[in-house]
Amino acid sequence: MLINVDFALFHWINELANHLAFLNGTMRFLAQYAPYLFGVALLLYWFTFKMPHRMMVLEAVITVCIGFTISWCLGHLFYRDRPFVGHSVIQLIHHDPNASFPSNHALGAFALAAILWLHHQKYRVLWIVLAVLIAISRVWTGVHYPSDILAGVLIGAGCAVGVHKFIRSRISYYFL
Repeated sequence: MLINVDFALFHWINELANHLAFLNGTMRFLAQYAPYLFGVALLLYWFTFKMPHRMMVLEAVITVCIGFTISWCLGHLFYRDRPFVGHSVIQLIHHDPNASFPSNHALGAFALAAILWLHHQKYRVLWIVLAVLIAISRVWTGVHYPSDILAGVLIGAGCAVGVHKFIRSRISYYFL
């Protein structure tokens, strides 16, 4: 039953590519290139040469590494074909027919947005909005099911909170 709900929600979002075709270029950009904006932001924070920013970047890197390791394991344990492999979908971007579950793009975007949020960075709400748009775009463009996205979001945000709490419990605020 949940698989049917997942596919129905996928189909509804993916069909928006027909009904709101003027957004397809934006969705392609969000699905393929917007995650790099997080990387640019982290580089800018690193090169401000402020210790709190560098600690935040280190937390982000650790978080993403842990999250992607979990994702890799889950992708091998619970292999799921991408939507375009078994269904007729509107596929707006090219993607290899590898494991769909969980979404690494959603995982990475939410892990980094959560780290920025936890560090009370300026524009943190915009980073969360960008992460949400990246997640939606992956379904819109036909490369992920909504449950792939949800799993990526939960893993990414969960890793961010866990890493943040772990590091904060071991490093004095005096150094930050």
